Amino acid sequence: MTITLMTIMRRRAGMSQAEFVDYYEAAHARIGEKVLAGHATRYVRRFLMPFGHDDEAGAPDVILEIDFPDREAMDAFFVSVADPAVAAMIAEDEERLFDRPSMRSYLLDERESALPPV
Repeated sequence: MTITLMTIMRRRAGMSQAEFVDYYEAAHARIGEKVLAGHATRYVRRFLMPFGHDDEAGAPDVILEIDFPDREAMDAFFVSVADPAVAAMIAEDEERLFDRPSMRSYLLDERESALPPV
């Protein structure tokens, strides 16, 4: 059974949305790919672009979704990133990018409705 971990994050103060996306994709995502390899089956960043309203201060900027094949793989991932050197590398880069105190993570319990064809 696939386990999906979703994390909602905001960019750090003083960083534009364009700078945030550029840095995330050029640098931080490479770290994610490295530490998730062998543990996760999917790593997706969903950047939130205001639609029908102005960009609100404090609104989230990205939703991260990571799929693990099962709970054991997710637990093994968290053990691997608890290594002090790995944790320090991740934290150092997160400081460049995120408002870390606002980060929130959730395990998803997905329900889907069957809709008629369009």
